[in-house]
Amino acid sequence: MTPVTGPESPDRRRLLTTGAAVLGAAATTQLWLPATASAAQPRLPAGVFSLGVASGDPLPDGIVLWTRLAPDPLHGGGMPTRTVPVQWEISEDSRFVTGVRRGTAQAKPAYGHSVHVDVRALRPDRTYWYRFRADGQISPRGRTRTAPDATGRGPLRVALASCQNWQQGYFTPYADMRVQDPDVVVFVGDYIYESPPSATGVRRHEGTGEPHSLVQYRNRHAQYRRDPDLRAMHAAAPWVVTFDDHEVDNDYAGQVPQDPDKQSHAAFVARLTAAYQAYYEHMPVRASAVPNGPHIRMHRRLDFGSLARLNVLDTRQFRSNQATTQAGARSPSRTMLGAAQKKWLLDGLHGSTATWNLVASQIMMAETDLLIGAGKQWYYDAWDGYQAERNALLARFATVRNPVVLSGDRHVTMISDLKRDFADPRSAVVGAEFVGTSISSGGDQDQAAFHAFMDPRRPDNPHWKLVDAHRGYHLFDIHRDRIDAQVRVVGTVLRTRSSARTLARLRVEDGRPGVRLV
Repeated sequence: MTPVTGPESPDRRRLLTTGAAVLGAAATTQLWLPATASAAQPRLPAGVFSLGVASGDPLPDGIVLWTRLAPDPLHGGGMPTRTVPVQWEISEDSRFVTGVRRGTAQAKPAYGHSVHVDVRALRPDRTYWYRFRADGQISPRGRTRTAPDATGRGPLRVALASCQNWQQGYFTPYADMRVQDPDVVVFVGDYIYESPPSATGVRRHEGTGEPHSLVQYRNRHAQYRRDPDLRAMHAAAPWVVTFDDHEVDNDYAGQVPQDPDKQSHAAFVARLTAAYQAYYEHMPVRASAVPNGPHIRMHRRLDFGSLARLNVLDTRQFRSNQATTQAGARSPSRTMLGAAQKKWLLDGLHGSTATWNLVASQIMMAETDLLIGAGKQWYYDAWDGYQAERNALLARFATVRNPVVLSGDRHVTMISDLKRDFADPRSAVVGAEFVGTSISSGGDQDQAAFHAFMDPRRPDNPHWKLVDAHRGYHLFDIHRDRIDAQVRVVGTVLRTRSSARTLARLRVEDGRPGVRLV
């Protein structure tokens, strides 16, 4: 997307016809009026915008604007148990002179006083500024950007992030990400960690144990949102998010917890219900993601002109329980996506006219063989544990234009060619995968120990192009003829500030499956 360097003349007709849809209430166009206290309603506590602002899921004509009123964020929010009107506005300039849309949303206690405004009738491929007001208090301003329309040809700058553990490190990489100024951030899971407080980390989780209730998950999300670098990055660009396991319970599958002998099915369903609602309440997603009990719709598709299509997967809700043997991993009945989501993905890939077909998958798709020499040893929680479905999907990749998978979970950078059949070293390359390192999970890893373990396994995994254990994120400049990728890393996440650098540069070329170092 081409940056906008200054405000443009407003379209006066558009100022009078808002297309925004607000969960729980219709948006209304109106001027901000002076705040007055009602005799029946006491004033709100100070600091209602403590969690900042965010935007997400850009469309050519729309964007989701988010905030949550929480003057006491780590203790349930601290809001009165009543619905609160929240005014919002979006402008073409940072001083809000060139107004575009205004409206009022209703922050309801049933949704933690979160606000999700689905603003429509915006212009494609444009930078906008937005803010909120409640009872006279004004939020920090945020900057966002709409997607290009069908004629848009790029370029597009995308940041890939995942795995931010509050206790194991500061979210230092986001400071560099802001400097790099991506058009959109794709976050592929482990936004929070459900682990109990620990005295050994650089900072401590709130609470006294793992979250199980809605209030407990709200408090954990709110704690993460208080990180200044994360909050600033949310205010700087739109995000496209999906969850992995730690937003609920480590290594859960569908409605099966990690330790089913320690949680009854009914108790885990209640935990899922609480976790999914708290996730929705804290993410800039549309009303299509409002949870229905222990279910939430997260797989979705976003187009960025004719340049790129982004298919966002949900690899948790519909998967079979993890295998425990190689025979189980090879079972044709084992599914990661479920039949409906798999069909949705394949339809989206084959129906795409985009140059680049991106797949946001929370867990690694390329093979990881940990056994040196003959035989195989896999991580069963990743796609390696769902061999038949993974192989069938890779077979279809051979007929898709430029498939590129963006993944997380591993806490390390692992960049690979995707092979039609990983059991056959001569098998054709059908795509590329970038497994992004973590923002902070794992802390500052011992690089020498990591490479001492991984390097002897490289001959058994010839499709690996780069493996590394620094903390950071990946940055992609997507053009019509190529994707230029950078692995951006920081020196440490044990301090709030650290220098950043480009560890490696890679390239994927149009019509040439796979990835190479440059």
